[in-house]
Amino acid sequence: MDDRQQAVILDLMIARFLAPLVLLAAPLSAQEEAAPPPEAMEEFETVLVVLETTMGDITVALETERAPITAGNFLRYAEEDRFDGTIFYRAMHLNWGEPPNGLLQGGTQNNPDRILDGIAHEPTNETGLSHTDGALSMARLDPGTATGDFSIMIKDQKGLDAQPDSDDPNLKAGYAVFGYVVDGMDVVHAIHDSPRDPEAGEGWMKGQMLAEPVTIVDVRRVEPVETD
Repeated sequence: MDDRQQAVILDLMIARFLAPLVLLAAPLSAQEEAAPPPEAMEEFETVLVVLETTMGDITVALETERAPITAGNFLRYAEEDRFDGTIFYRAMHLNWGEPPNGLLQGGTQNNPDRILDGIAHEPTNETGLSHTDGALSMARLDPGTATGDFSIMIKDQKGLDAQPDSDDPNLKAGYAVFGYVVDGMDVVHAIHDSPRDPEAGEGWMKGQMLAEPVTIVDVRRVEPVETD
């Protein structure tokens, strides 16, 4: 890990209280790897969910077999309409690698009228999932505190995966991947590219908040299209 990555990690750890999901920068070689193809996910049980936003639809496959707790939590929020009317509010842009590069964050923003109790953490070294391009990952403070905020990876961000050999409990646990975008990544990119307010946000997050947050109108389960 080079000095730049160490500095980024330090800044992000300081900002953890302000930012439910922090980005632990992966090496560029890892970020350049392609996302798993949809056919790779067909080996495991998934549930399709569409996120209807004011900028278009994003369809995701929730990994209900490999990450049952985390995917089930997201599905419960969807089925109880807890996401409806929330927003995508944060667009982290990384200044290295091929743009666009970073993540898009949205969800309940810890609204007490929307959130449920935190869920048990499912580390990527146990689920076999990874923070590749298009991955959905739960925001959290300490492991076991994830509720209703999530991020979508833009390019591989494997520094967010669990690092079992780390002495740091946070790095050791990593963040929980629970699904992948299977359609509508162009919408994700468009939201991520929306103007940001240079004055909004505190500390390290200053300048990452969307000037006009994008509303998540509805999140609902959809049935896969059967083909002959």
